[in-house]
Amino acid sequence: MSHKGKHGYGGFAFIVVLFILLVIVGAAWV
Repeated sequence: MSHKGKHGYGGFAFIVVLFILLVIVGAAWV
């Protein structure tokens, strides 16, 4: 159960990091 929750959190964190990276690249592009 703990492992499953960790996996879900990891997936969520990955999406957040990817979104932040996209924002940084977009800001740098402008």
